[in-house]
Amino acid sequence: MALTGRAALLAALGSIPIGIWDPGWTGILAVNAPLAVACACDYALAAPVRRLGLTRSGDTSARLGEPADVTLTVTNPSNRPLRARLRDAWPPSSWPSGTEVEASRHRLTVPAGERRRVTTRLRPTRRGDRRADRVTIRSYGPLGLFARQGGHHVPWTVRVLPPFTSRKHLPSKLARLRELDGRTSVLTRGEGTEFDSLREYVPGDDTRSIDWRATARQSTVAVRTWRPERDRHILLVLDTGRTSAGRVGDVPRLDASMDAALLLAALASRAGDRVDLLAYDRRVRALVQGRAAADVLPSLVNAMAGLEPELIETDARGLTATALRTAPRRSLIVLLTSLDAAPIEEGLLPVLPQLTQRHTVLLASVADPHIAAMTAARGNTEAVYEAAAAAQAQTERHRTAEQLRRHGVTVVDATPDDLAPALADAYLALKAAGRL
Repeated sequence: MALTGRAALLAALGSIPIGIWDPGWTGILAVNAPLAVACACDYALAAPVRRLGLTRSGDTSARLGEPADVTLTVTNPSNRPLRARLRDAWPPSSWPSGTEVEASRHRLTVPAGERRRVTTRLRPTRRGDRRADRVTIRSYGPLGLFARQGGHHVPWTVRVLPPFTSRKHLPSKLARLRELDGRTSVLTRGEGTEFDSLREYVPGDDTRSIDWRATARQSTVAVRTWRPERDRHILLVLDTGRTSAGRVGDVPRLDASMDAALLLAALASRAGDRVDLLAYDRRVRALVQGRAAADVLPSLVNAMAGLEPELIETDARGLTATALRTAPRRSLIVLLTSLDAAPIEEGLLPVLPQLTQRHTVLLASVADPHIAAMTAARGNTEAVYEAAAAAQAQTERHRTAEQLRRHGVTVVDATPDDLAPALADAYLALKAAGRL
């Protein structure tokens, strides 16, 4: 039983030692007896909380930044109407800061033997699983003097998925893919591409594409058209180690890498390629393999939802060995990691030949736009020192990228907003060059 503010005030004014009988208090009890009876009746008429039935329904997943509605159905099996305040508790990251109180508290009235629904709208601010906590109900009597209070555990989980903001770039990348695939008048030729069809020669065509046998059988010069090979294997490798925890702008590097990986996966699956995912630091954090084209994107999004950066150094040897086991035949391995000099030179470079001799390797890294802004800073001594430090950081980054290129690695280094389209362009360039 919880004593409400109004009941506490009345009890203080009445100065009644409830539950104690003393002849000296006879006069006071005679005056305040109606109040005591009213409080007792109010408590007795409040619907019991423990007997209430509670069930949930609603959304089980939502993209980060989008709302999720979870409905709580309250059934009142007693013969007394329920007049209540309800708090539906969720983790703090289920709402933007300062909005939890308004979003999680509800008033409801449930007649005897009936049920009512209340809906809690979540607006999660972080990826991952959000699990419902305790539902607390305070049941009031008709006078509002006393209340019964109790809690119920009603399990429910909402999985907060990556936002996939880079999907806005998908239409333009698909248009470029259709050009490479021979579905428009722009056709490509290159080592490793597949023969598509014959057409009439037009000025500007590569003379190496002329089919002399077909030309001999007709009155015009015929050229062969080509399209990129399909059914290539692509392994997306997310580095979830220490460097992925650094924040660039408003998001961790890992989130920007995941967004770029999703755009590439959507594009590659439309191109007929098979896409797998490996998330690794010192052990496998997520693995998605063998999904059909229609299931690739949902599977990747679901697997990425629960990924968090681990504050440990990535084991480059373990990552390489796991990637080689996951991709037993020639593939495109897309490694989304940091371009910091120490992790690359001490960790990745010694084991990189194991990957490059069997696979095509593409490394994508998130650059900090603040560094570029610092290089242009002038005006005072502090700004000049910042510019010098930023220039040195960029030089080291460029040197590390050049070391990787000398090993045959394609490097994409771009800011969070530009990384996804830049990675997709690099994939299309490899296809156009016949390297896939």
